[in-house]
Amino acid sequence: MAKFNKDSIGGTITVVVLLSLVCSIIVAGSATLLKPQQEEQKLLDKQKSILSVADLLPANASGKEVRAIFAKNIEPRCVNLDSGNYVSCPANFDAVLAAKDPQTSQAIPASEDKAEIRVRAKLAEVYLVKNNEGQLQQLVLPIYGTGLWSVMYGFVSVAPNGDTLKGITYYDEGETPGLGGEIENPKWQAQFVGKELYNAQGQPAIRIAKGAYETDPKHGIDSLSGATLTSNGVQGTFDYWFGPNGFGPYLMKLKAGELN
Repeated sequence: MAKFNKDSIGGTITVVVLLSLVCSIIVAGSATLLKPQQEEQKLLDKQKSILSVADLLPANASGKEVRAIFAKNIEPRCVNLDSGNYVSCPANFDAVLAAKDPQTSQAIPASEDKAEIRVRAKLAEVYLVKNNEGQLQQLVLPIYGTGLWSVMYGFVSVAPNGDTLKGITYYDEGETPGLGGEIENPKWQAQFVGKELYNAQGQPAIRIAKGAYETDPKHGIDSLSGATLTSNGVQGTFDYWFGPNGFGPYLMKLKAGELN
């Protein structure tokens, strides 16, 4: 049998290939083992964001406390965005993944795509926030739209009247730190509290512009200084998701008392 010469070119290549194979096995195995923990953490972060915008997240709450509060006060429901009716949620429903599947999504005509997302899932998961007596206190709705550099994902809290904003949070965005990234600043987000989503004609009315907070008390939000395109992205997000192709039909039925 020929002796293996690790100092030869062939030997060096063999060692490199073997090391790469071992590393690949270790990395793949680690990813598989860690996936359940990663999914659990992802779900926990989502629950924290929902509780935060609903003003139900205690400071320094543990994961166990977050899960308990969420289970007690939050009822997830799925909505058909076209009809505005509640429907059964598919198992492990994820709107982002559903938007990538032609069977569970629909393209948005360019003339209507104010959020610049091109396609959306046919269903959306909404979160009914209830008190200890089971009475509806607010709704948490997912929203997203394109800013300057990224798709900006957030949640808004709406009063049971389907019109008054109670809070907003952005939890995933890649805008410029100190400029567009200020959409995560609690001081900027505080402007949304108490604003009305719709005007007297039932049209989306949130207006994000310089000085709008003072000039339009019902609907105005000051735009972010030095971040015009990010502000425009937030404007487009509200225009789309609270219009006829987003949560508009659902909120109209909620106002009319047509939903259980």
